[in-house]
Amino acid sequence: MTEPFPSNEPRATRVRRMRMRSMRRGIKEMDILMMRFAEAHLDTLDDAELDMYDLVLSQNDQDLYQWVTGQIPAPAQIAPMIDRIANAASDDPVAKRPV
Repeated sequence: MTEPFPSNEPRATRVRRMRMRSMRRGIKEMDILMMRFAEAHLDTLDDAELDMYDLVLSQNDQDLYQWVTGQIPAPAQIAPMIDRIANAASDDPVAKRPV
């Protein structure tokens, strides 16, 4: 697993970087899932949660998509954050709209 960016980065800069990385993923589905999670939760995460989210952002999109959608189990190191992202996605009223 790739390690996140250095922790000496100022919090405001770090949150902005993470928000941008959440919006600019490799596949559109992950852009949407991660962007919505970041907009709703990033400002309220503590430093340990930001570390875990940063680690999530460093993962391959195909793996990340399978973890968030529950197709395969996430690695234990990031599983709690993957669960939060998946729960936020399933609670999103836009996701529940009839097609």
